[in-house]
Amino acid sequence: MADWEDLHHFVTLAREGTLSAAARTLGVDHATVARRVAALEASTGLKLVDRRARATTLTDDGKRIAAVAAPMEEAAFAVGRAAQAAKPGLDGEVSISAPPNFASSVIAPQLVRLRQQHPGIRIKLIGEKRQASLSRREADIALRLMRPVEAGLFVRKIGSFGFSLYGAPGYLEKTPPHALAFIGYDASMATSPQEIWLRGIVGEREVLLRTNDLETQVAAARAGLGVAALPHYLGDSDPHLQRHVVTQKPVSRDVWLAVHRDLRQVPPVRAVLEFLVSCVK
Repeated sequence: MADWEDLHHFVTLAREGTLSAAARTLGVDHATVARRVAALEASTGLKLVDRRARATTLTDDGKRIAAVAAPMEEAAFAVGRAAQAAKPGLDGEVSISAPPNFASSVIAPQLVRLRQQHPGIRIKLIGEKRQASLSRREADIALRLMRPVEAGLFVRKIGSFGFSLYGAPGYLEKTPPHALAFIGYDASMATSPQEIWLRGIVGEREVLLRTNDLETQVAAARAGLGVAALPHYLGDSDPHLQRHVVTQKPVSRDVWLAVHRDLRQVPPVRAVLEFLVSCVK
């Protein structure tokens, strides 16, 4: 009999495509994933993976084993959700996946209120750009800026927030509008609504800094490097930033709340859902 944890690590590798990606999903190091896959190969007597310097590909036997084991993984997650749903009371850990800056700026500062209301609930707050799978229990609840499409979820739009250009007050005072320099995202966020909106404002002018990190944009704008397109919840609350009004039509992002239907009525999860709705409001 193959060890279930070995199978779980192998199926995750088959799905994610690389040792490093599988390790991030599982919350372990890549050496652990490699060791588990090697153990599965030893127990089955099959070569499942072709290991190369920069790539990991499945053999034909590996593809067959992955296809057979994938439904077992889904069943194991369903058992876990059922067990969690059966627990009474308002005690336990609830994990939340949210965009990094939203997690740190909107949710984290209000967690003391949840603690006061429900002292038995422990929170695991995961700030991440990737789409955590609720079906695979990578998180219990997700906040997203695009509507989640994963099967089996209860999804609800709970609010929205706008964007404006922000810069350091001193920079905006001394720099005429036609001479403004800009701070924006790199290619990883090129299709985001706020970046498309910013490009329409920039036109042929200079983008001095491109980065994949919103906090870096904020720091650069505070320092007077240029102006950045920032969410109102972040820019308006920062005493070192000031809005720069433009004539372009404003842009906004919706906030979507998602939870697996199996967990929606679990008391601690339900309490955290209500808390998150209040945070966004």
